[in-house]
Amino acid sequence: MIQWALVFLVVGLIAGALGLTGVAGAATNIAWILFVVGLVLAVFFYLRGRSSGL
Repeated sequence: MIQWALVFLVVGLIAGALGLTGVAGAATNIAWILFVVGLVLAVFFYLRGRSSGL
């Protein structure tokens, strides 16, 4: 999921450099959402893996 966030971030940066502000804004918003969801899932699975099996 973090990989897709980076892909959308790169798309947003390229679109922004080309002056396509609508596409750049949408791509960066998608990248931000995917990054946050991926980070939350990573923390969840990390904490779940450390539990004692309850």
